[in-house]
This record gives sequence, structure tokens and C-alpha cells, in this order.
Amino acid sequence: MPIRYDDDLARFEAACTVDEALPLAEWLEATAVPRVDLSACTELHTALLQLLLAARPAVAGAAADAFLARWVGPLLAPGARS
Repeated sequence: MPIRYDDDLARFEAACTVDEALPLAEWLEATAVPRVDLSACTELHTALLQLLLAARPAVAGAAADAFLARWVGPLLAPGARS
């Protein structure tokens, strides 16, 4: 499974596809203070990005992938506007 959920932390691993959108949306809705770890994520579907931008969870682990770090990381940073 590309996203593992551990209480208040979602760990994104490898290629995270649109198939993960509904479980992610449900988890974000049900979690009081959600955090995400993108350090092992290599691809992020835009549906998942949209959910993250709407929910604004704290980022516990920044993306190691160069593209995600450059373009997605700043969007999810505290105080960033989408």
C-alpha cells in the first residue's frame, strides 16, 4: 500500500496513485491533527496533492524526490498559500 496510516501520521511510499485519494480523504477527515511523511514518496497524484492542499496537514518528513521537494514541498510549508 503506497500510504501507511499510523494514528496521526500518514507515510507516503513510492508512487502514490489516485486509488489512494478516498482513503486519504477519509483519514484526513477523521484525524484531529494529521501529519504526513513524504520522505519516501517518488510520485504524487494530483488528486492527493489537492487533498493535502485543502487539509494542510503538518509535514513530518519532507520529500526526498527532487521534483516533489522543489514544487510540492513549498506549497505544503507552514504559511504557504495555495
